[in-house]
Amino acid sequence: MSHDLFRASLVQRPRSALRRLLTVFSIALHAVVVVTIVIIQVFAIGPLPLPRRPLVFEQIHLVHIAEIPAPSLRRPSSGSTAGTVAPNAAPTVEPRGVTQETGLENMTRASGSGVVDGGEPGGAGIESIDPIETLPPPPPLVPKVPVRVHDGIVAPRKITDVTPVYPSLAQASHVKGVVILEAVIDARGNVTSVQVLRSVPLLDAAAVDALRQWRYTPALLNGQPVPVVVTVTVNFSM
Repeated sequence: MSHDLFRASLVQRPRSALRRLLTVFSIALHAVVVVTIVIIQVFAIGPLPLPRRPLVFEQIHLVHIAEIPAPSLRRPSSGSTAGTVAPNAAPTVEPRGVTQETGLENMTRASGSGVVDGGEPGGAGIESIDPIETLPPPPPLVPKVPVRVHDGIVAPRKITDVTPVYPSLAQASHVKGVVILEAVIDARGNVTSVQVLRSVPLLDAAAVDALRQWRYTPALLNGQPVPVVVTVTVNFSM
């Protein structure tokens, strides 16, 4: 029995060796084929691009620039209309004589006015000048949005005072302090809005309710009433 097993092992050894040899040969062959394909793709040279036709100037056209003569300057004749000349323009015609200055040479002549004494019969005398009506200065600009009181504004003055009601809860809790408010006063002296700047929680509502009932004289800017922003301090003490 042992002799048969020994013979079977001798037969299987050449087969396994042959199988390993075939596997190694197959791997080597595949590797050679893959490397060959890669090398061919890398060093393969494709078709070269065709050269372009060079740019050739087949024909040159010459451009002739014509000379245009400048227009001749014309001197204004002495009989030209005087209305087309600016009043401050320099004279182009030699004056016939020297006249005494009157002080009205640079003033605009009013249309429809007559000739004063001393004018020439041909109508070359000095025309009378109507007084120029001076327009009143424009009214000063009045801001429509509330502004803070400064040196140019007449500050509003309180004419109606309402004492804040001390809340009973604040009295029982012995709460006291200063509430600082910012109020907007319109052009008629009414308090339109109130904002708390420094708060005492139990006293804020009482201070705001009292301030809304106050009345002021209008603040004035250039004599015109304007809305302003003021700061009000309300002190609560036991």
